[in-house]
Amino acid sequence: MSAPSAEHWFGTDELGRDVFSRTVMGTRITLWVAFLGATLALVIGVSVGVVCGYFGGWVDRAFSFLTDLTWCIPGTILALAVVTLIGKGLTNSVIAISLVSWATYARSVRAKTMSLKTMAFVETGRAFGESSFSLMFRYILPNIVPSLIVMVSMSLPETVMSTTTLSFLGLGSQAPSPDWGLALSNGISYIGRAPWLSIFPGIALVYTVFGFNLMGDGLRDILDPYRKTM
Repeated sequence: MSAPSAEHWFGTDELGRDVFSRTVMGTRITLWVAFLGATLALVIGVSVGVVCGYFGGWVDRAFSFLTDLTWCIPGTILALAVVTLIGKGLTNSVIAISLVSWATYARSVRAKTMSLKTMAFVETGRAFGESSFSLMFRYILPNIVPSLIVMVSMSLPETVMSTTTLSFLGLGSQAPSPDWGLALSNGISYIGRAPWLSIFPGIALVYTVFGFNLMGDGLRDILDPYRKTM
């Protein structure tokens, strides 16, 4: 419980571990969680959105109902339910976040696919005998990629906060992991005696989320065609 000093910049915890080292190591976990969670949600959301937008009919109605059902339930509550079913752990928490956040991608991709499937270049591919799979993933999907990049960058802060919340509640990372959410949870017990146990992981979390937000805003300004014309 030594206070921050020249030897231990962020102090030490109740077991004598260096808080600075654990905060730095927690960065790796946070980045892994952010990109893995966003990737899984992207794959599910894009697949559902393209299929719904391209085929329409009963396929669109069935998957749209599932998408709207997932969309209307608060993400954290649904993630808590999923983690309760599949068990605790960082990997399970990432899976849970992915299963509740894919609807955002699906709704956007569906709308863009419906507008693109009637374009001339898609009709030309259909006239030359291209399969539905080829039309969806070779003709339509490449035109949605810029929007997807922006959506992924904007969703990273939410993914980080959701997994941190699960770890804080004891459903994500387990001791002795240096996860920031777990560090904040452990530091609450010593907030009066050793506030640095919670302050420094909290600051790292704030600046990481802030950095992802700045990156998302920058990519949106670069890739959004409507902003380019303004």
